[in-house]
Amino acid sequence: MTTKPKAKKFRIRRPAPQASAAQPTPANSQTAAPKPDAPQAGGQPQAQAQANAGAQPQAQSGEVSSAREVNTEQEIMAIRKEGLTGRQLRMARRVAQKHGLAPTSDFDAVRLLRAQGIDPFQRTTALDLVTQEQGGGGGGQPPANLPQTVPQPGNNLPSPELAPAQSREREIRDIQRDIVRRRRRRMGLLATRLAFFVGLPTLIAGYYYYNIATPMYETKSEFVIQKTEGQGSTSLGSLFAGTGFAASQDSITVQSYLESRDAMLRLDQDLAFKAHFSQPSIDAIQRLPAGATREDAYKVYKKRVKLGYDPTEGIIKMQVSAADPEISAEFSRALLGYAEQQVDELTQRLREDQMRDARASYEKAEEEMRMAQRRVIDLQEQFKVISGDVEVSLLTNLISTLELELTQERLNLRELMSNPRPNPAKQAPLERRIQNLEEEIANLRSQLTEGQGGSLSLARISSELAVAETDLQTRTLLLQQALQQLETARVEANRQVRYISQGVSPIAPDEATYPRAFENTVLAFLIFGGIYLMISLTAAVLRDQISS
Repeated sequence: MTTKPKAKKFRIRRPAPQASAAQPTPANSQTAAPKPDAPQAGGQPQAQAQANAGAQPQAQSGEVSSAREVNTEQEIMAIRKEGLTGRQLRMARRVAQKHGLAPTSDFDAVRLLRAQGIDPFQRTTALDLVTQEQGGGGGGQPPANLPQTVPQPGNNLPSPELAPAQSREREIRDIQRDIVRRRRRRMGLLATRLAFFVGLPTLIAGYYYYNIATPMYETKSEFVIQKTEGQGSTSLGSLFAGTGFAASQDSITVQSYLESRDAMLRLDQDLAFKAHFSQPSIDAIQRLPAGATREDAYKVYKKRVKLGYDPTEGIIKMQVSAADPEISAEFSRALLGYAEQQVDELTQRLREDQMRDARASYEKAEEEMRMAQRRVIDLQEQFKVISGDVEVSLLTNLISTLELELTQERLNLRELMSNPRPNPAKQAPLERRIQNLEEEIANLRSQLTEGQGGSLSLARISSELAVAETDLQTRTLLLQQALQQLETARVEANRQVRYISQGVSPIAPDEATYPRAFENTVLAFLIFGGIYLMISLTAAVLRDQISS
């Protein structure tokens, strides 16, 4: 029964052949003899070179490597395939030396460090190595003589490679010089762009404001729209009585009118606004071209006529600029006249509306009163009665008188009939008189309630006359109210009269107000700088988005 070997792979290690007796052995053969794994300059082991140098090959015996040795060699072969640079291998050898390891080669140093969980190429490890080198090699102990896979400095020419510290310093200097060079180039490009996109336009704008722009003279004026107020009936009303500010709507309406095309057309018709700004003496930028349309003139008008309204104080501020100071003052006075006319038209329409309604109401009440009075007169003429109440009163009085006489005659007749033998000559006249009185009273009573001969009764006539007279009284009262309303409307209309009060009168200036060369030049610089900054930020954002 055979037992399988524990090693998975086998490698025969052949010892180095013995040198022939004819060849002398150098004195320093122990020092110069390389290790089995150290390659020579030609790339072959020294044992193979000695074997090829022998005249006759000799028999060689071998032994089987253990599994650990085979695994170690496989790991070293894998590390060789990683393509590590000489600098990395030297760094790994120093790190292994720092940690007290004894590698057989640079690749073995990488293997041993990784086996202990140490990254030989970590930045902190490299910094520790540099600190150790600058500190004198770790406390003054000499470095251990480890097997080297690089050319020996004692037996070979000096290496063209620099020390790691020198190489790092040179790379840092190169990087710094490259950064400075790029920074200078970028600053130069930035200065060029700023000079072209900001400095040059600002210089052109400053030259225009200082040397070319035509001076403009500005006339300032301030006015307020006021109205009359009536006296209050109470002490509080009398305290605040007097002149007050008009409503803000009137001020806003006047401001809108002065800024409208209508005001511009009236100003051009009265004082030749377009002709003034079309003069050849005005520079080309501010000059209104010949044959300009109304819209072009209106653009210049809005630029030259500026109005502002202060709602807290109710003051309208107006600024009018022109190429001549006197013309500027004339423009301002003309616009103030237009504003006053506009205010008059606004209040005149309101006053006329109020007076028209009150007057129409009064005229209607007066006409109805006249019709009621005419109807009363017609009824009086028709019934031949001045007043129904008077007629009723007369008939009632007459009936009362007749009834008294009738009562007296009846008493007389009763006395006469009380005699045993009454006198027939006296009895007959008393009876006839009593009968006549009764008939007359009945006739008068019938006149009060019933008509005679197709005529209306006195009660009906009195009712119709009373209704007509009541209507007449009502129409008279309405006429009085309409008259009072008319007078009130006239008073209110007088109170609502608006007028313009000038706080600052337009006076022609003696110095030019525009252009403000320095302020405008600084403003142009800020505007061009802001535009350039916005474009640069936008381009940078787009560049980042595209690159990401």
